[in-house]
Order: sequence, then structure tokens, then C-alpha cells
Amino acid sequence: MAEKQISLPAKLINGGIAGLIGVTCVFPIDLAKTRLQNQQNGSRIYTSMSDCLIKTIRSEGFCGMYRGAAVNLTLVTPEKAIKLAANDFFRHQLSKDGQKLTLVGEMLAGCGAGTCQVIVTTPMEMLKIQLQDAGRIEAQRNLIGRDGGGGAKANVVQRKSPTALQLSRDLLKDKGITGLYTGLGATLLRDVPFSIIYFPLFANLNSLGRRNTDSSAPFYISFLSGCLAGCTAAVAVNPVDVLKTRLQSLARGCHDETYSGMKDCIRKILRHEGPSAFLKGAYCRALVIAPLFGIVQVVYFLGVGEFVLGLLHGQKH
Repeated sequence: MAEKQISLPAKLINGGIAGLIGVTCVFPIDLAKTRLQNQQNGSRIYTSMSDCLIKTIRSEGFCGMYRGAAVNLTLVTPEKAIKLAANDFFRHQLSKDGQKLTLVGEMLAGCGAGTCQVIVTTPMEMLKIQLQDAGRIEAQRNLIGRDGGGGAKANVVQRKSPTALQLSRDLLKDKGITGLYTGLGATLLRDVPFSIIYFPLFANLNSLGRRNTDSSAPFYISFLSGCLAGCTAAVAVNPVDVLKTRLQSLARGCHDETYSGMKDCIRKILRHEGPSAFLKGAYCRALVIAPLFGIVQVVYFLGVGEFVLGLLHGQKH
């Protein structure tokens, strides 16, 4: 299934639809990942993913689990479009006379795709992280207010969570376009290795097992290959994802560290939290990525992109 020839417009539609469905399904887990990665020693609010989600529902309601989802839903389609188009372009450029790409070629194509997608990924995730982490910071302030007595409690101000548009406007006003690209280096260090690992691993796993009559992979092989390759790549780059999350968090809790760059962030995490801190949220990230790429395979299998293009083509005639 994943090996059948699909036109680029159909791939873009498939990627966009899969991204929209995937974000809706797994966003609460992604929110838990962000909050777990951001909490530091001395400011722990959540003990696990389930504890984070339960406390989020209790304090912020069901909709609280979808803080920042609008940013992802808006930008996930262009992000997937750039990634898929770039991967196709580099695979075409690196292939010789239609021959199968070598492992090195697949890795280079994935590297190119990961590099191109950060144009959208960096501002999307930077804004998303501010909105996702706002509830954790507010919960920390409230906890300090309760523990500190009346005087401290009086200093705890209930702040209305900013919107993505407000954040974007403030960043553009204060820092210009570079404000939206805070953490660009860390995003590159995460997404490029992720794509280098994911694309070749998926292609090789998907080539295993029996084939259909048209030599394509059975659906379940592609589904499992996408889940396994996605999980492997996600866990492998999780340490950089922790760095990215910390660097892109503009608002800080009362006891949270501030960082001047990646080196400073690595040094302070190792000093105050130890090496295990780089694995924070790893299982959440794996739980996010596996369904996302599984959903991608479902959308491709159903041929949603081809169906939509067929409808549009029919309307033109």
C-alpha cells in the first residue's frame, strides 16, 4: 500500500487530513508531554502522564487538554505539505534512472525534508508550547499561594491565558520575525535526525513480509512499520525535544531555570536534574507519534487524497 504510486497533490491532501485527525486524537498526550518536560526539580506539579491529564481536566476542564490545538490544526497541513513535497523532491533528485534509493540516499532525502519543514514547525511548536504550558504555570502559582499563607496568596494573580494571535503579535512587536523562530537550532537538531531515522527505517520495515498481488505491502505491515519507525525515531531524539521545549518556553514558573542557549540548557539540566531529565516525556512522545503515523497509513490506505482529487476533477467537467 505505501509503495503504490501516488501523485504529489494526493500526498499533500493525505498528509494534511492525517495531520488534522492525528492532532485531534493525540493532542492531550502531547500537552502532557510538554508539561512533564517543562517541570523542574522543586516545581513538580505532575507525577505522570495520567496524573497530568486528570489534574488538567479537574482544574481547566476538558477543553484545557486542547490548549494550543488551534495552532497545530491551522499549521499542520502546510507543515506536512512541505515535508512530503521536500522528501519527494530529494528522493527524485537522488535516484538514478528510476533505480531504488540506497540507504544513504534515503537518509539524505529525509535530512532534506526535515530541514525544510522547520520553516513551519518552529513557529507552530513555539506558540503551541506557550499555550500548553500556561496551565502548569498557573497551577504552580496557585500551589505556592496556598502553601505560602494569606500574604503569598494575595500575590497570586489569576491571569487570562493569551491567545496564539496575541503571542504572535507581541513577539513580532518585540523581536520581529526572529521571535517566532526561537529554538530554531534545537528544532533542526530534533527534526533532521528524526527524518533521517524514520524514512529509511519505515521503508525497510515496510519491505518485509509477504506482498500483495500488485507487489505493494499489506495494510497491517505498513501500519506496524509506521508505528515502530515513528516510536523509534521519537525516543531517539527525545533529549533534543526536551531542550527544544525548555528553550521555546517564554513564560517561566516561580522556581524554573532560565537558559541563555542550548549549551547553558544542557549544563543546567545535568547539574540540577541529572541525565534522566533528558528522557522526560519520552513515553508520551512515543504514544503521540505511533498513532500519528498509524493514522497516516490509514488515510493513505483509504485513498482519501485520490478521492478528493477525483471529486474536484469531476466538478471541473
